[in-house]
Amino acid sequence: MIRTSPAIVAQNAVRPLPRWALLLLCVAYVVPGFVGRTPWRGDDMAAFGFMRALALGHTDWLAPLLAGMPPETDGLLPYWLGAWGLRIAGLWLPAELASRLPFVALLALTLTCTWWAVYHLARSPQAQPVAFAFGGEAEPRDYARAIADGALLALMASLGLAQFSHETTGYLAQLTGTALLLYAAAALPARRLLPALAAAGGLLGLTLSGAPSAALLLGLGSSAVAWRGGASGTPTPARHAAAALLLALTLAAALVAWWLDLWRWRIVLPGTQDAGSLARLLLWFSWPTWALALWTLWRWRHQFLARPRPRHLLLPLWFALVALAATLATRPADRALLQGLPAFAALAAFALPTLKRGFSAVIDWFTLLFFSVSAIAIWVVWLAVQTGVPAKPAANVARLAPGFESHFAALPLFIALAATLAWCALVRWRTARHRAAIWKSMVLPASGATLGWVLLMTLWLPLLDYGRSYAPQVALLRQAIDNARDGAPASADDCVAGYGLDQPLVAALIYHGGLRMATPAMAPQCDWAVVDPDTTDVSAVLPARVWHQVAIVTRPTDRRDQLVVLHRRHAR
Repeated sequence: MIRTSPAIVAQNAVRPLPRWALLLLCVAYVVPGFVGRTPWRGDDMAAFGFMRALALGHTDWLAPLLAGMPPETDGLLPYWLGAWGLRIAGLWLPAELASRLPFVALLALTLTCTWWAVYHLARSPQAQPVAFAFGGEAEPRDYARAIADGALLALMASLGLAQFSHETTGYLAQLTGTALLLYAAAALPARRLLPALAAAGGLLGLTLSGAPSAALLLGLGSSAVAWRGGASGTPTPARHAAAALLLALTLAAALVAWWLDLWRWRIVLPGTQDAGSLARLLLWFSWPTWALALWTLWRWRHQFLARPRPRHLLLPLWFALVALAATLATRPADRALLQGLPAFAALAAFALPTLKRGFSAVIDWFTLLFFSVSAIAIWVVWLAVQTGVPAKPAANVARLAPGFESHFAALPLFIALAATLAWCALVRWRTARHRAAIWKSMVLPASGATLGWVLLMTLWLPLLDYGRSYAPQVALLRQAIDNARDGAPASADDCVAGYGLDQPLVAALIYHGGLRMATPAMAPQCDWAVVDPDTTDVSAVLPARVWHQVAIVTRPTDRRDQLVVLHRRHAR
């Protein structure tokens, strides 16, 4: 005997989350991190460098180069998006912000697609709650909306989403492509045109962002679920047509990847030394959704034996398994796991109508303590930086970020105060006797994650920029070059040869330093050279009889990170 749904939900438990509150929470989550900061070290800076080169017409759109170096990733779509943003809005917005506008839209689209995907999954017959003998159970539409609200809150509550979803890299484009495909597979075959466009956009976005293998696996799995899984009020021929559509679009995306030569073998089997770090990553990155997802699989386990198959479980489960496999077998692991967060959130949402009161209370109290203590710590450090009191945090900041000078800004302070007061009001509301709504257990985790992100991107943003961007070190390097000129003006023909420098650093030297960077092959034409001594033997590649050392430039927040600046000796 196949048991019925484990969800027992009354109509008063699916009252809607106020739309204005949900929209305001989404805006508070999306906007900070895109506005007001410099490009950070790593992929964020490298991507911006390629976007800027494309927008200025310094390189070819199909084969972009940055100081003679091609991109380290295969997907060009993120670079194109940022370059289009620069060309459209670069005249009236700062370059960094203009390049991020398309990525603001991508993150907003990710949240929207996740909501609608779970809404359609929750409309499936197998996902419905138990019907009461005398009526009063939740109406399907209201139930689906409440479950979708919970999924969106669960996605924003995921701790690993905040930073990587606010970087202008291909990983955000891949995340959006995954969310688009999840929505398309969930909405088909009940809807046809918009899900078909979403499927095409998601598969093509994944392919052009450097993840053709993920597009192939997710597309094939979605097609299989559409073929076998049930859908509300949809006859079998319509389901088979939807499956055929997904399969055709998947094969088309695979052909595009083959035509553009995007297929690459990136499997890296994890070693025993990686087991601990992977376990920690899985534990914190998708908290609290992974715990709720496991609870969903346990409470709904009998549904897997039902006919037709429970598409509201199978579809997000397949997406989650693909992301987990990529996390274990590819690097960087955290960026691979990022693609699974919409699926984890979808699974977590179906745990909400089955949660016991004790489990819900544990989530609430842990969230309340964790984010409240974190917010207090952020405020204390900000106060110490601004006033020197308390003395110990101020001393720690001075030790970790020597040379950092704080400046008071009224607008970030106002935003941080508003976010903190909103958190206090929300805690007061949640600790009252509001037990009916099934999405209530996700309100504090999502709001707490948003609070922490807002405080970091307002109160701590100058300090984070100082520690995480290349600007301070590049400013010192540029000063060393200018001092070595003895007051002579810079020449348009001057170039700087880089030795052992990675792409993000080269992009920073071009953007922050205004330098014309060249590859080592162009060194005979350059009067200046910048060398990373950790990767290159300076004396071996630049003999002292030809080059003399001008300065050693150290990154203020890491004394081990040094760059050697050299100048060519000229015959007298």
